[in-house]
Amino acid sequence: QVQLVESGGGLVQPGGSLRLSCAASGTKTSLDIMGWYRQTAGKERDLVAYMTTGGVTEYADSVKGRFTISRDNSKNTVYLQMNSLEPEDTAVYYCNAEEILYMTISNKYWGQGTRVTVSS
Repeated sequence: QVQLVESGGGLVQPGGSLRLSCAASGTKTSLDIMGWYRQTAGKERDLVAYMTTGGVTEYADSVKGRFTISRDNSKNTVYLQMNSLEPEDTAVYYCNAEEILYMTISNKYWGQGTRVTVSS
């Protein structure tokens, strides 16, 4: 069973930076898509960024130019470098991975979440 473990969250002042990490275990091959979502209490989870095994990336408009996603495929680890953090970035950040099996059939995995608080 694939498991995702996040780390790196915490409290940071506006304008500061954090680097989140997510390590996947339980798989012998690279996960097709790995990325990050975030969720605020009472709201749905929103995509922050993702990266495919081949290096294709996608970012939410709200984080473009500030956040950078990267992967170490040999270690099945994904990172999120967050710069110029704003109070609006405060949320629980969840690591997500998708293993495509066939057409629209896939396995999806979630980490336990790591809290990011941006406040002065």
